[in-house]
Amino acid sequence: MAPLSSESSTVLPQVKYTKLFINGEFVDSVSGKTFETIDPRTEEAITRVSEAQKEDVDLAVKAARAAFDHGPWPRMSGYQRGCIMYKYAELVLQHGEELAALETLDNGKPLDMAQALDIPYSAEVIRYYAGSADKIHGQTLKMSGQYQGITLHEPIGVVGLIIPWNYPMVMFFSKVGPALAAGCTIVIKPAEQTPLTALYCAQLAKEAGIPPGVLNALSGFGETAGAAISSHMDIDKVSFTGSTQVGRLIMEAAAKSNLKPVTLELGGKSPVIVMDDADVDKAVNIAHLAIFNNMGQVCLAGSRVFVQEGIYDEFVKKAVATAKQQVVGDPFQPGVQHGPQDDMQIAKEEIFGPVMSILKFKTIEEAIERGNKTIYGLGAGIITNDINIANRLSRSLRVGTVWINSYLAVSADIPLGGYKMSGIGREYGSYGLDNYLQVKCVITPLQDSPWL
Repeated sequence: MAPLSSESSTVLPQVKYTKLFINGEFVDSVSGKTFETIDPRTEEAITRVSEAQKEDVDLAVKAARAAFDHGPWPRMSGYQRGCIMYKYAELVLQHGEELAALETLDNGKPLDMAQALDIPYSAEVIRYYAGSADKIHGQTLKMSGQYQGITLHEPIGVVGLIIPWNYPMVMFFSKVGPALAAGCTIVIKPAEQTPLTALYCAQLAKEAGIPPGVLNALSGFGETAGAAISSHMDIDKVSFTGSTQVGRLIMEAAAKSNLKPVTLELGGKSPVIVMDDADVDKAVNIAHLAIFNNMGQVCLAGSRVFVQEGIYDEFVKKAVATAKQQVVGDPFQPGVQHGPQDDMQIAKEEIFGPVMSILKFKTIEEAIERGNKTIYGLGAGIITNDINIANRLSRSLRVGTVWINSYLAVSADIPLGGYKMSGIGREYGSYGLDNYLQVKCVITPLQDSPWL
C-alpha cells in the first residue's frame, strides 16, 4: 500500500459532549468515573468521557420506562413522530461536517469516507424510517364462525441497543431509526472505543424535539454497562451488532433475565466467487471493494475470494497490483483510503481487516461447498456473465445477502442479516422495523352480519 507523506492541515473538531445523556440531559455517572477515548492516529487521549455502570443503566431505563408508559412519544401519531424524525435527519446533515470530523478523530476512518458515506447514509436511514412511522398497520382476518380478528402492531417497549466501533453513526441510526418510528424508547450504548458521535447525536435528538427519556445514550464498557443492559429486567428487547462471541453472552443474559427477544448482527467470513467467464478487471475491482472498503473493518467484507482456475493467475497478478495502489496515511488528509490499523485460519475466521485470501477452484460444485464451509453466513458476491450460474450460486450459498456483479451496494430499504452464527433477525427495511413491534390479535364477535 502506498503511503501519503504530506502533512495534514486539518483543524481537529472540538469535543462538546462527554457526559451520559439521560432523560434529556447530560449528567455525570453516578460513580463519577470517566475513561479515555483514544485518537487511533496518535494513540493519545482525545478526551475523557463518563463511564456508565449498572446504576447509570438503571437510571436510563427508569427514564425510558416512564417515557414509554406515560410520555407522549408512543402516543403520538406516526405522522407526528415522522415529522420530528425528518427534522432529526436535517440536523444531522446541518452538523455533518463536524460529525464527520468527530467520527474520523474517534474512529480513524478516512474523513473523505465519513463525509461521503457515513453522514448522508445516516440521514437516509432516519428519513426512511420517518416515512415508515405512519405506515405501521395490521390486518383484518376473516375467521370461521361469527367473529372478526384484527392484528395490531404495537411498539415493543423499552429497547437496549449496543453498537460497534466500525461505523459508529451508521450503526447508531440503523437501530435508533426503526425503534423511534415504532414508538419505542431507547437506551443505547456505543462502543467504548467510539462514543463521541453517539453523544453528539443524542443532543441533536433533543434539538429535533424528541421528548426527554425517549433516547438515552450511555458511554461505557461492555462487561459493565453492556451487561447491565442485556440482563435488565425492565428492558423489553435488545439489539446488538458486534462479534459472535459477545453476541452469545448477550443472548444468554437476555434469556436468563426476562427472556427478552434479541436481534444479533454478528461476524462474517463472506465468499466472493469469480467464474472463468468474468471480466477480470471488473472482478478485481469488485473484489477489491469487497475487502478494502472501510479498511476491511466491515462485517460483510468479502475476505475469501474464490477464483476459477482458468483466470486465477491473471486475477492474482492484477489484484496484487490494485492493492498496492491503496493510500495509507493520516485519515484527515484528502485521498487517504486507509487510516491507522488496529493453520488456514484466515480462510475460516473473521479478521476484520484488509486481508484478502485468493483461493483457486475448479467446478461450481466445489465453489458452493467451499463457500459454505464456515460458521458464518452473512454475505456473498458472485461475479459471472451467466445468469444461470448466478441464479444457482445465489440459491446455494447459505447467506443473508448476495451481490451479483457488485458488492456492498446497500440502501436503507434493503434488509441485512445472516444465517448460522452471523446472527438472528434483519436490520434495515421493513424487516428492521418489525424488530421493534409486537403483534397483538383482537377478536370481536359479529352479530347479525350480512356476510362472514
